[in-house]
Amino acid sequence: MTRFTPAELEAARDRLVPDVVADGLEVLFCGINPGLLTAARGHHFARPGNRFWPVLHRSGFTPRLLKPSEQRELLAYGLGITNVVARATARADELSAEEYREGGRILTAKVERLRPRWLAVVGVTAYRTAFGERKAAVGPQQRTIGSSRVWVLPNPSGLNAHWTAATMAEEFARLRTAAGVPAAGDVTADPTP
Repeated sequence: MTRFTPAELEAARDRLVPDVVADGLEVLFCGINPGLLTAARGHHFARPGNRFWPVLHRSGFTPRLLKPSEQRELLAYGLGITNVVARATARADELSAEEYREGGRILTAKVERLRPRWLAVVGVTAYRTAFGERKAAVGPQQRTIGSSRVWVLPNPSGLNAHWTAATMAEEFARLRTAAGVPAAGDVTADPTP
């Protein structure tokens, strides 16, 4: 795994990580924003301590643990990834409330265009700020975007100690079941590009 110098990581600030999307996905996962290491690597959820990829597998969305560099394989399973705010920062607390709200407007337009069955925002605080839903909790939301339903998932960052990998996987699996996505053992699509 490539190691980056502090200067190389700082050079990734404000960099964009391309979405992994297609029309009509089953679930479009939405992170808060890319971290510097993620932006430097160019793959979503690329920080080693981030639990997104292990939880995605453990919850039955993928038949094996994918590496961030294999993110495009998600499309074969009807899954994709985007972010509320596109620009990379060292920490999510560097984002302003207005950036979150603008990100919510951009995300709404993206979801209306792509029409996933479910938008899954990973991070309740990001969802609350982006959509003005101050009392939102983890789980399915009343809000819809066009025909797309919305589910809020726990933030998979290693900093989110309130959720273990096991409890996160249970919540991700609840979404998988609600979305009608078969458990990974039942996946018949060939994930190779």
